[in-house]
Amino acid sequence: MSLLRSARFPAMVLLGAAVLGLIVANSPLAEAASEIKHAYVGIPGVFELSVGHWIQDGLLALFFFVVAVELQFELTNGELNSAKKALQPAIAAAGGVLVPILLYLVFAWGTESAAGWPIPTATDIAFALGVLAVFGRGLPSALRVFLLALAILDDIVGIVFIAVLFTADVNYGMLGAAAVLVVVFGFLSRRLRPENAVPFTIALIAVGIAVWFLVHESGVHATIAGVALGLAMSQRPALHARHAMEPWINAIVLPLFAFSAALVAIPQVSPSDLSPAFWGVLVALPVGKTVGIAVSGWIALRVGRPKDTAPPLVFPDLLAAGALGGIGFTVSLLLSELAFAGADELRDEATLGVLAGSVISVVAAATLVSLRAWRYRRIEALTT
Repeated sequence: MSLLRSARFPAMVLLGAAVLGLIVANSPLAEAASEIKHAYVGIPGVFELSVGHWIQDGLLALFFFVVAVELQFELTNGELNSAKKALQPAIAAAGGVLVPILLYLVFAWGTESAAGWPIPTATDIAFALGVLAVFGRGLPSALRVFLLALAILDDIVGIVFIAVLFTADVNYGMLGAAAVLVVVFGFLSRRLRPENAVPFTIALIAVGIAVWFLVHESGVHATIAGVALGLAMSQRPALHARHAMEPWINAIVLPLFAFSAALVAIPQVSPSDLSPAFWGVLVALPVGKTVGIAVSGWIALRVGRPKDTAPPLVFPDLLAAGALGGIGFTVSLLLSELAFAGADELRDEATLGVLAGSVISVVAAATLVSLRAWRYRRIEALTT
């Protein structure tokens, strides 16, 4: 279990699952895999979803629950628990969202691909921290703190996009009932004690499932249920739940989603025939994120700093952080599925753009992080 809680191993599993999905989708197994993904499972005539949607709407809600628990902790006790702490990564995150959007629209403006503009705005926290852990021995802790805060704020943006942009025909009765049950969930979590752990845990699970069902049926994307529950839960049991769930999220939920999302046939066309959705994401993730985060981060680290003190990070450090921010994967893959839900060809090309852009970001980040880590280790060796 400790291996699945490490920063490095889950990132490798996630990448391996995505690569495997791409291989299967372009092999003789493609038809069988597609049939399984689109097979419906559930109670016939009552509630059924395809296997792909069970993964995307159901299992991924667990991932968003864990993200929301971490977000709640950071906002109350962590790196974002004051306006001063949040200001600098917030400015960097804004640049890391706006520049990729603008760069994407340079390719896609005026075409049907323009709907995919939210795709390159996300950062995969687990993957970025995994690359940092593998290649960043010797880097200042300020860089990890900056990246973590930045990625969490990116997640907030992604959650808002999912909640606002990909919601249609809202059933406010269902949504209201879900909101009431979220309050009940929060109340029960605050009454959880060791002596009543079993019945209250069962009740929390039952209420959580009911919230997910109501949100799904309301027309709001079901992963928002995970966010609401994670934010509403009392912090101590929430952190305990996160600790217990983390290995299963890393071992099953995220690899299954990456495999399912990457089941994309590579188009047998020349590069010039690929849509702006592919090129926009391919460029916006590694270039837009790196430039947006590095430049706005450089500005942010000078906001409110006394003139006689040096900033905790220098521009080359921010370039490394920006390249890490370009690793989209999980949330970018989800945004790709949602943005082009009715256009399979565009969705597939955008997904390929996410995979290729994220791999380019991994290579760029590994190189920049390694160079910066080597420099810091060299400085330390010379001063000791």
